[in-house]
Amino acid sequence: MTLSLIYYGSGEFGLPSLKHLHTQHEIVAVISQPDRPAGRKRKLTPTPIAAWARAHDITLLCADDINEANCIEKIQQLGADAAVVIAYGQKLSPQIVEASGRLMVNLHGSLLPKYRGAAPINWAMINGEKQTGVSVISIVERMDAGLIYAQAATAIDMTETGGELHDRLALMGPTVLDQVLNDFSRGNLCGEQQDEALVTQSPKLSRADGTVDFTLDAVQVANRINGLSPWPGVTAVWCNHQGDELTLGLRRARADIKHTHDSAPGTILPGNLIATGKGAIHLLDVQVPGKRVATLRQFINGHPMQPGEQLRS
Repeated sequence: MTLSLIYYGSGEFGLPSLKHLHTQHEIVAVISQPDRPAGRKRKLTPTPIAAWARAHDITLLCADDINEANCIEKIQQLGADAAVVIAYGQKLSPQIVEASGRLMVNLHGSLLPKYRGAAPINWAMINGEKQTGVSVISIVERMDAGLIYAQAATAIDMTETGGELHDRLALMGPTVLDQVLNDFSRGNLCGEQQDEALVTQSPKLSRADGTVDFTLDAVQVANRINGLSPWPGVTAVWCNHQGDELTLGLRRARADIKHTHDSAPGTILPGNLIATGKGAIHLLDVQVPGKRVATLRQFINGHPMQPGEQLRS
């Protein structure tokens, strides 16, 4: 059954789902964040969702506060059957939920009730989870606390980055949304309460979080590097034997927890390993500021690393 839908979203995480929903249902409006300054020239730039909606001539509403009375009135006038929310960026009032149709659901990038909040993908990786996934839930007053309508899980690879996992989870969105919207159309949609005893949080990240403590064990260090790549990105200062220093972005790593050494954490070991509190890590991808991400092999062709040199975070 074709539904008339309102889509609330801003980030790229929702693009695969929006594109899919557009082929299956009638998108009567897309609601996104206003254009913001971006890049070095601070040029006003639309969100990825807003740009897609404009390119496909879909009614677009952007507001600094979507909960204002005039916005609620516009949404009511759309007469939608249901609404889908993915990485929108504003809290939605009960009035917005009511105005948006008979059902409003949110696609969240974790297996709720784990990792409620703004950065579920990153924190799942930082904390060493073996798997994660996506959840489709109802919208309630407390963030990410709604009824669970559908979930899908996937394993986390030990060397994938947060950006890569983000993209994989985004591609899982259409399938679970189809399941929920089909159940809604048939009148047999059922939700399950979240177990509050299992709730964990995933607070918003900032550039200040882009650090790593090499005194931790190799798995913890690699998880943090991978989980924060590409943003905010872990940085460290490479200090060579000549006393030169170079800021280096650590973009991908693999843990070798069984590697033994007696060097201080952060020391470069033979084979270009980096000593940690227990074991060592293989740096796989790095980035010099202003340059593209490179493999470690590419980097050391122009910047040979020597055992005994240091990485300081």
